[in-house]
Amino acid sequence: MQPSQQRIEVSIATQTLSLWEGSRLVKQWPCSTSKFGIGFQEGSNRTPLGGFRVMEKHGAGADERTIFKARQPVGLWNTQEVTDADLILSRILWLEGTDERNANTKERYIYIHGTNGEDKIGQRASHGCIRMRNADVVSLYEIAEVGMPVWIGE
Repeated sequence: MQPSQQRIEVSIATQTLSLWEGSRLVKQWPCSTSKFGIGFQEGSNRTPLGGFRVMEKHGAGADERTIFKARQPVGLWNTQEVTDADLILSRILWLEGTDERNANTKERYIYIHGTNGEDKIGQRASHGCIRMRNADVVSLYEIAEVGMPVWIGE
């Protein structure tokens, strides 16, 4: 598969992330977008819409329970520990907006990433990012290329 033919599409309505190759659906996973809705303003904790690209990838080879702060591994999440913290786990695909309205996406640190809130996948529960189950984001990470187009739509 050529990276230029592949793209990621996120549907806010169905809370799904799909991998496409041309007109063929390759794989689809449940995801979680913002519990605060759609938006473009910095500090809004809302998920932006439109065209994006994968700007950077972080976490190659890391354990699925790896906790990231500022895209650096800082430890492992204990699955038995109850926490209200919104952890970024497993892998990170850092998005960059390609439309005028979402040009600040990189500065807003909007990622596709794993989470300690896997029980909320399929619901609007994030703080702006696209959350996935840890095993799912690891699978996507292996396929996704820097520069790959991403579309987030209602």
